[in-house]
Amino acid sequence: MTTPVIAIAYHSGFGHTSVLAEAVRDGAAAEGATVHLIKVDEITDEQWALLDASDAIVFGSPTYMGTASGAFHAFAEESSKRWFTQAWKDKLAAGFTNSASKSGDKLHTLQFFTVLAAQHGMSWVSLGLHPGWNSSEASENDLNRLGFFLGAAAQSNNDQGPEGVHKADIATAEHLGRRVAESAKVAVAGRAALAA
Repeated sequence: MTTPVIAIAYHSGFGHTSVLAEAVRDGAAAEGATVHLIKVDEITDEQWALLDASDAIVFGSPTYMGTASGAFHAFAEESSKRWFTQAWKDKLAAGFTNSASKSGDKLHTLQFFTVLAAQHGMSWVSLGLHPGWNSSEASENDLNRLGFFLGAAAQSNNDQGPEGVHKADIATAEHLGRRVAESAKVAVAGRAALAA
């Protein structure tokens, strides 16, 4: 069976989102995927080609002022060259974000990612977890402690660096990576079966 290839296209302003990107990578790699980390504010022509050749692209950005960062928006606009040729059509897509507040309008960033994916004709992979930390017996250490469904969402205190990213949020990002890799395996195997 062909190993799925997953690209994580992300921007990190202060390092917190990089921690999540690495966690998504670790989760996907643990499921046997080949994974490429791509910083969208430093993207090269070779990395655009990696995105084009990937089975899945996971979008990641901090949430600034209620949406993805300016650097990620610039990348999204630049991706219109792929939109014209439908280069990413039928690839899988997923997303993750971080902000200092528990809500911080992170949902809007994840929705922005889903619209970007839909414009490219991609198929969205959700988080696939029930919410955690929503009962008297639950804990802030639960997976999906912030209760998001579209993707992985993290909260990091604004007076702490990347070392302050919550362990439950890192584990949730790892879960997303595993889920994308599992979905990509199914997609790759399905395409191979249809071609046979």
